[in-house]
Amino acid sequence: MSKIKIEPAPGMRGPHFPILCGHPTVLVGADVDGKPDFAAVAWVGVAASSPPAIAIALQPHRYSLKGIRQNMTFSVNIPSTDLVKETDYCGLVSGAKADKVKDCGFKVFYGKLGNAPLIEQCPVNHACEVAAMLPLGSHTLVVGRIVETHISEECLTDGRPDIGKIRPFFFTTSRKYHALGEVIGDAFKTGSTINPAKAEETLKQFKK
Repeated sequence: MSKIKIEPAPGMRGPHFPILCGHPTVLVGADVDGKPDFAAVAWVGVAASSPPAIAIALQPHRYSLKGIRQNMTFSVNIPSTDLVKETDYCGLVSGAKADKVKDCGFKVFYGKLGNAPLIEQCPVNHACEVAAMLPLGSHTLVVGRIVETHISEECLTDGRPDIGKIRPFFFTTSRKYHALGEVIGDAFKTGSTINPAKAEETLKQFKK
């Protein structure tokens, strides 16, 4: 397979960003001057499993970042494909100029943190306390410890989150939103056929 060299973060009629093909798209919530606001964020990922932590990257001018700094809390809400229009709107419009909760018809609730707004219509909600903030140039990396997680009951199968029922979507380098695709393999199983003995050694460590 031949390769060509390109820029690590090519611009495509807008901000440059590294190519990872698909970015899970979420709605980050923060109380700004006492009012809930939500921003569409596609630069998000797991930061740690114990204690559970999640990281988001926001540009310094983002209105929601102001609220995060005020309260040192935020939420990460995972929208379903039913909310793609509202999610995109929250990325297009600043909370400084619009009441996005009203415009999108969001039903807001709060957990024990009290100032990390959560969206009832989103299947999954994480309420977070800020653990670290790191300026990295175009963006500020915000790492939050997950204090509590809420999930819609209908999105569970045998007591576990079912991604097929959550129906998240992804922002891609083609500047489009993509729904979750077909299942192509079982994690911690599909690759074991390459060298079953070696794979079993690692799997035993996970089972301990």
